[in-house]
Amino acid sequence: MRSLRALRPFAHREYRVLIAALAISIFGSGMWAVAMVYEVIHLGGGPLELSLVAAAGSVGLVAFVLAGGIAADRFPQRLLIIAVEGANLAVIAGISGLAMLGWLQLWHLALGAFVLGVGAAFFFPAYSAILPRILPPEDLLAANGMEGTMRPILQQAAGPAVAGILVAALSPAHAVTGVAVCHLLAFSTLNLLHRQPRPGSDGRAGSAGSGAGERATTSLLHDLREGVSYTVRTPWLLWTLLWACISVLFLIGPIEVLLPFVVRDQLGGDSRMFGFLLAIMGVGGAAASLATASFPLPRRYLSVMMVSWGAGSLPLAAVGVMDSFWALAAALFIFGATGGVGMVIWGTLLQRRVPPHLLGRVSSLDFFVSLALMPVSMALAGPAAEALPVGLIFLVAGTVCPVMAVIALAVARMPADELAHPLDDGREAFGADATSPAEASGSGQPDPKQRGVI
Repeated sequence: MRSLRALRPFAHREYRVLIAALAISIFGSGMWAVAMVYEVIHLGGGPLELSLVAAAGSVGLVAFVLAGGIAADRFPQRLLIIAVEGANLAVIAGISGLAMLGWLQLWHLALGAFVLGVGAAFFFPAYSAILPRILPPEDLLAANGMEGTMRPILQQAAGPAVAGILVAALSPAHAVTGVAVCHLLAFSTLNLLHRQPRPGSDGRAGSAGSGAGERATTSLLHDLREGVSYTVRTPWLLWTLLWACISVLFLIGPIEVLLPFVVRDQLGGDSRMFGFLLAIMGVGGAAASLATASFPLPRRYLSVMMVSWGAGSLPLAAVGVMDSFWALAAALFIFGATGGVGMVIWGTLLQRRVPPHLLGRVSSLDFFVSLALMPVSMALAGPAAEALPVGLIFLVAGTVCPVMAVIALAVARMPADELAHPLDDGREAFGADATSPAEASGSGQPDPKQRGVI
């Protein structure tokens, strides 16, 4: 019965089209993660150059994610998604052509990564906003669980593994061409989506539509300020985002920039080994996401989420001194699995405890705050490796995150909060209890009788 529940969204034609295009696109993104690394190395670059290219992509993402969230509330999500995928196709096809002709330079890769980052900033808010318009509320949790399962398999496992094989057998340029083919297929599939009615034009989206109409008469600054105010006044939300921001600073750079060189220098591996290690991490995330989504939400949901994220980072502390493929694979599998557990719980909490009229803006803020220091992490990883032992960098990264998880649990009083706001797993609720003026404005204290809502 649990498996049947997870498949219910596929009964809807628009979801089948959307999820098929998303699957192809994120598979291509997984290929790009490996193709870009070895294209930089092929051009003579090292950790510093790879840091610059990777940082360019994260700068584009972070700089435009708030604009992407606002655009998703004010423009047709279908057109935004199609436009982004078209831009991705143009960029990757251009890089592929330059690489095949032998004209590619590092600045081409940096510019392309920046544009892809901007595209992601607009794509994912629009994707999140369109889901409630093509699915009934009772199928949204299953759709989120499906994405949580699919993304690690395709973006962290299958895509990198295939790209690693192409790089080793042919060249990085051929792997980039494979990415371009993926974006062409995704773009073609997205054009099969039907135009969606305006919010509120059908009975299912009526209340959401009225909220969107009211926001259309307010300024962008007012919309943003309201979302920020709610986040700051909500301790469990604020401290989870602060934990994510710090964790990204310490973890993303070492994993994205330094791990390929750990594979090369400590294990004597090549692109195939690097790709399969990412695949193992992705399999861990996918398996844990599916398992978490198949069982009731834990009663201690905030504690389980933070402990999973914090404890799962500990194995990374030893990555810099590992000389065994299987030890490194086990560390990455644990990291991926615990990350999957936390993300499924987190996505459910946003849907269940954030009022509906604030969900879009809070989701954009989640994206922005969580990733705000990603460019810094990418940019610092290379120079840090020039000045410090790689083992020390991973040791700090793997120990800071668990410490911060404990601090977040204590300062936000998450154990008491989750008991004061139990979530009945039998209810399909999306913050629907947040109807009082104090809650709607983000002011006042939470009412313990309002279950699942602050």
